[in-house]
Amino acid sequence: MLQVVQNIFKVPELKRRILITLALLVVYRIGSHIPTPGIDGVALSEFFARQKDTILGFVDMFSGGALGRLTIFALGIMPYISASIILQLLTVVVPYLERLAKEGEQGRKKITQYTRYGTVILSAIQALGISFGLEGMHSQGGAPVVPYPGWSFRFVTVLTLTAGTAFLMWLGEQITERGIGNGISLIIFAGIVDRLPSAIFLTIERIQIGELKIFSILGILVLIIFVVAAVVVMQQAVRKIPVQYAKRVVGRKIYGGQNTHIPLRVNTPGVIPVIFASSIIVFPATIARFIKHPWTQAIAENLSPGHMLHTVLYAAFIIFFCYFYTAIIFNPTDLADNMKKYGGFIPGVRPGKKTALYIDSVLTRITLAGAIFLALIAILPELLITTMNVPFFFGGTALLIVVGVALDTVQQIESHLLTRHYEGFMKKGRLRGRR
Repeated sequence: MLQVVQNIFKVPELKRRILITLALLVVYRIGSHIPTPGIDGVALSEFFARQKDTILGFVDMFSGGALGRLTIFALGIMPYISASIILQLLTVVVPYLERLAKEGEQGRKKITQYTRYGTVILSAIQALGISFGLEGMHSQGGAPVVPYPGWSFRFVTVLTLTAGTAFLMWLGEQITERGIGNGISLIIFAGIVDRLPSAIFLTIERIQIGELKIFSILGILVLIIFVVAAVVVMQQAVRKIPVQYAKRVVGRKIYGGQNTHIPLRVNTPGVIPVIFASSIIVFPATIARFIKHPWTQAIAENLSPGHMLHTVLYAAFIIFFCYFYTAIIFNPTDLADNMKKYGGFIPGVRPGKKTALYIDSVLTRITLAGAIFLALIAILPELLITTMNVPFFFGGTALLIVVGVALDTVQQIESHLLTRHYEGFMKKGRLRGRR
């Protein structure tokens, strides 16, 4: 491992990318401590101390604690993810967007631009709802969170939070383009990991005062280790479809004739369905909580973690986005056409349409297994940890994101090392990427 770390700094481009990524993540963490104007920080902290097991605590986890402090990055990157989901859904039903998606790089640039516009609009709507909600919040002692409410406070809050999300979106794009790994995923990763030290210290305090038993902590540690191991195994699991290429004679040379396979990933979309499902549930629940009406409060309560409606919808959204995202990034028809073009075929399956249907059927079955796995890992630890009175929300969702993003980033680093003939993290074989 030490030799691998040394090799990383022997590759100038890889070294530069890693340093850029770390620098931009430091900027993100600094911004997560710059407060929004017009807020009583003490009163807000007391209010959020009572919200750790609600939907607000769930949102606060994804923002790295920025929402609980109401910093300029309080909305986090969730508006961008929500806008991406909306654009991808519209790509399927709107012909104009469907044509853009098929136009290659230029079309993707236009869709990215529309996603940015959507992010700003969603951020402004969420920020306005938060500003109204903050004006009705009070600490346990009755002190208002917003000492001077009114439209001036609302305007400043909307402007600050929207600009913060736009800046985060730019940071994520810069990390993806100039750094290492997926920028948006790494921002979420950094926000979750940042909360681990304080959560560990709080857990130790609860053990000391007797609120948590040592056997419960050992059980949770075993559960976390099991989840991490299961996620690593599933992220790397593939279903190999054998492929044979017929011999072709071109001039005096013979091409083809070899046997190979198509590696279909059991979990093709990775942690994207978990992030998408989280953002879909978080958006309406957050807005509903800030609107003081019995109906909206009931909706927000039922969409909070630990409630049956939240659990069912969360699992359903994860399974849906597993299939949806797999259909976007993997096209069996194109794969079958390319195989036919180069003389490849699956033994026992006719080339062309039959091959596409066969690949699609296999992909559907293994995607179901991967989707159910993601849903179980995301929900079961959440329920168990809630019943064990753990003082931090670090269940299956956070573990899936942290482990998945870490695997993606390590795989990219290893690719850089192996292309330059350096030894990677794995001496035997290579980490398989998701794409």
